[in-house]
Amino acid sequence: MKLTILGCYSATPQVNTNPTAQVLEIKNNTFLIDCGEGTQVELRRNKVKFSRVKHIFISHLHGDHCFGLAGLISTFNLLTRETDLHIYAPKGLKEVIIMQMKLSNSWTNYQLIFHELASKSSELIYEDEKVEVHTIPLDHRIYTNGFLFKEKEGERKLDMNAVLNADIDVAYYRKLKQGADVPDNEGNIVNNSLVTKNPKPAKSYAFCSDTAYSESIIPIIKEVDVLYHESTFLEKNEDLAKPTKHSTAKQAATIAEKANVGTLILGHYSTRYDNLSVFKTEAEVVFSNVELARDGKVFNFD
Repeated sequence: MKLTILGCYSATPQVNTNPTAQVLEIKNNTFLIDCGEGTQVELRRNKVKFSRVKHIFISHLHGDHCFGLAGLISTFNLLTRETDLHIYAPKGLKEVIIMQMKLSNSWTNYQLIFHELASKSSELIYEDEKVEVHTIPLDHRIYTNGFLFKEKEGERKLDMNAVLNADIDVAYYRKLKQGADVPDNEGNIVNNSLVTKNPKPAKSYAFCSDTAYSESIIPIIKEVDVLYHESTFLEKNEDLAKPTKHSTAKQAATIAEKANVGTLILGHYSTRYDNLSVFKTEAEVVFSNVELARDGKVFNFD
């Protein structure tokens, strides 16, 4: 599981900071999460192949999370893209994009497939044979979702020395990987656990931006391997977090601690702060395993 931060700041883009966008590579999927201004430039800068992006997840319709989408869609078209593009976003974004395309007479040669979100409860919105994606309802000024990405448990691994010693025909290897007990060449049933190994543990990633402090998300993100939680403000500016429905670094850490997550990544910083290390210091008072998102930073979770 690989996470590339394309942008991790709130509000307006600046010379050295980008609004929210990130790429999650998980089980042969390349998911784009949010698409603030400048996302396509950061995709290029970070050498993410446009053709690999087939699913885009938009948390909400504030500009710093979606204003880069129309431009990216247009660029895909200029590059003669043919592959379908799926967009999972709050109801309303489809109307905005279609109107933009209509007024500029720039219809795509590829199919745009919108999955409009309106539920205030967590729901499964994407699934293939290896991964599933659920929404995480957040508490922001407008309808907003985070996203939970979960690997499915993989097949068991053959212990080839044990398999050969047990004299199991190759025709049963597939069933062994699926966890079944199988007969050896003399017809005796071989217990699966004696000839196979557990698969690598399935990974999970939760993206939560933007949101006020809300313990309602804890059951959804319980024990995820990695949590990205917005930390727009430091504790000294908590009075700004409440009316804007954002979180502080300490509040993000409290959610991480209560949900027993593996790693907390802080992001969505207000550009009022010059020193990001203070965010980590504040969060570590509550939760020990804290990382700071930075534009262009890559996290690998094997």
